[in-house]
This record gives sequence, structure tokens and C-alpha cells, in this order.
Amino acid sequence: MRIPFISRLALLAFAALALPAFSRAQAPIAGDWQGTLSAGGMQLHLILHLAAAKDGSFSATLDSIDQGVNDIPVNSVTLEDSKLNLAVDAVHGSYEGTVNKDASEIDGTWSQGQPLELKFTRAPAHAAAPKPAAPKPAPPSEIDGTWQGTLDAGTAKLRILFKIVNTQDGLTAQMQSPDQTVLWIPATSVTRNASALTIALKGVGLTFDGKISADLSSIDGTLTQMGNVLPLVVKRAAEPAK
Repeated sequence: MRIPFISRLALLAFAALALPAFSRAQAPIAGDWQGTLSAGGMQLHLILHLAAAKDGSFSATLDSIDQGVNDIPVNSVTLEDSKLNLAVDAVHGSYEGTVNKDASEIDGTWSQGQPLELKFTRAPAHAAAPKPAAPKPAPPSEIDGTWQGTLDAGTAKLRILFKIVNTQDGLTAQMQSPDQTVLWIPATSVTRNASALTIALKGVGLTFDGKISADLSSIDGTLTQMGNVLPLVVKRAAEPAK
């Protein structure tokens, strides 16, 4: 099972083009662009932020609206004639597109394990995913911390990490699949009822249902995504995941 992760890091990388004069001529592509990626039965709404520097180079970040993740770093941006290429190392993704004559559309292909059609059009200023407010701290719960397990997806074994933190508004969680991406996906909800724990990540269509052991050392459960149900046992990680 290949989960299409799109998430965030804190840093950007900049890529300079070989011909600054040509780049300045293409500066109208700077701005916000929106597109919808159809992946595994899910619709992921994306916002691409393209900025042009004075030296003719470009920088970019990506937001995944449905996953609640902003500022995914685009590590390189190249524009040659009407051909736009983006590299998004954090999710092992890339994009190749063609900018139309009036710079109102970019028609291309997103590749992340498999090629998928992705067209960008100009986005209104309010289209970016809102930045969530920082959760208010609270005393840690007995299951706070990082939990790690291995998901046997048949063709591959994927490490899965959950980072659980208690706040004044209740439990929160993030999930990472380090074999696929270094980024963390925030959970949309975390519910605990005695030893029963449910972590839902609607942005990737995924739910983890588990039972916390009496000694609080493991959570035995299942991971469900798009109808696929796989067993997953997570245990406390020896060291906090970076």
C-alpha cells in the first residue's frame, strides 16, 4: 500500500535559472495556483505558491488543503520556454507542466510513485490552507510520546510512527511513514475511551483503531485506508522521532 503523503517541513530551497533575463520575462507565473490531484479515490486540493526573485530565480512552496498541511518545500523550480519543473524531495514527488500562452493554466503531471494528471489554475488569495492555532499545553497523558510499528503491506513493509501529545483541548496526534516521507501528517481527531484509541487522518483517508495494553507499552490495532484493513502494533519508541 503506497500512501500518497503530502506534508510539511520548515525550510525552502531555491533554484536559480541559467538565464536571468529569460526568467524575468516569465515572471508572470509568480503567484498562487490551485489544482486537484485524484489519488487512490481521494481528491487532494493543492495550492502552489510561486515567487520570483530579483535575480530571476524562483522559489515555491505547496499547501495540501485537505490534509491541513502548509509550506511543503519545493526544492527546485526550473522554467525553460513554457516547461515548468518542480522537485519536492520531502515527499519524493515531482511535477512537469506546460504553462499556457497567457500564463493562466499549467497543464502537467505529478509523479510520486506513479504519474497523475494535475492542472493548476490561478488561485484567489484566500485559497491557502489556514494556519492552525498552536495547541494550548496541558499535563502529558499516560500515552503521550512517540509510538512505532511496522505495517506489512504485502509488497512492502512500512514503518509507521505516531506522535501523541495531550493539550487543553484533548489528545492530538501526528503520523509519519519514514520510509515514504520525512514529513508528519496531523490527525484530524484522536479519541480515547478507556483502553480503546482511535486516530483519524481524513486527509489521507486513514484510521488507526487500537487497544492500549494494561502496562501502557503497546497499542495493538488495525490501520484502515480506502477499505484496506491491515494489522498494526505500535510500541513506545526508544528515542523521540525527529
